Amino acid sequence: MHLVAGIDEAGRGPMLGPMVVALVALNNEKIRGLVELGVRDSKTISPKRREKLAKIIRDIAEHVEVRIVEPQEIDRAVRGESARNLNDLEAKIVAELIFRVINSSIEVFLVDSPDPNPARFAEKIMRHLWEALDKEIDINIVAENNADKKYPVVSAASIVAKVTRDKIINELKEKYGDFGSGYPSDPRTRRYAREWLRKHKEPPPFARKSWQSWRKISKGI
Repeated sequence: MHLVAGIDEAGRGPMLGPMVVALVALNNEKIRGLVELGVRDSKTISPKRREKLAKIIRDIAEHVEVRIVEPQEIDRAVRGESARNLNDLEAKIVAELIFRVINSSIEVFLVDSPDPNPARFAEKIMRHLWEALDKEIDINIVAENNADKKYPVVSAASIVAKVTRDKIINELKEKYGDFGSGYPSDPRTRRYAREWLRKHKEPPPFARKSWQSWRKISKGI
């Protein structure tokens, strides 16, 4: 049975919380079934519907792999300590997910590229995969911008990633209070950040401290 895998992330841009990268692999018949169910880019689906679709995807997919990337790991990459930059870290994690299913009958890996040069991002993934395998192999990796809008299997990965991250965010809010979406553009997030810095003098433990947003907010206090 030949499979197609989609790979996408959720939460790349927030100043709070983790990023989640997911891989979903299905055969073409099941992919057509997901299209009929309304699977599309997770950002265009309501939270309640995303949760229902994520459960269906997990039930019918041949493979579902998820990697949670904590803020501290993101910070190390942004500072160039564990990777060259955030794109390089994401490529490394995509390679890690591919490595987990390398012996399955997946014909192609479709990846949503954060790099405006998708071919360059695909090359980074391949290099990290070869390094993990300690050998060069021929594998079909197709990286495209906005792949989550073009390919239902990538949309499925985006849904799994988003639902996984939303669960983590809800748990963080129960512990630390409501900080909104976690994105710098969210007024509620900025207000939460200002109040936290006034009280604690440094960002919370679930913050991406390398984000310039923290320095800008701290200057205004």
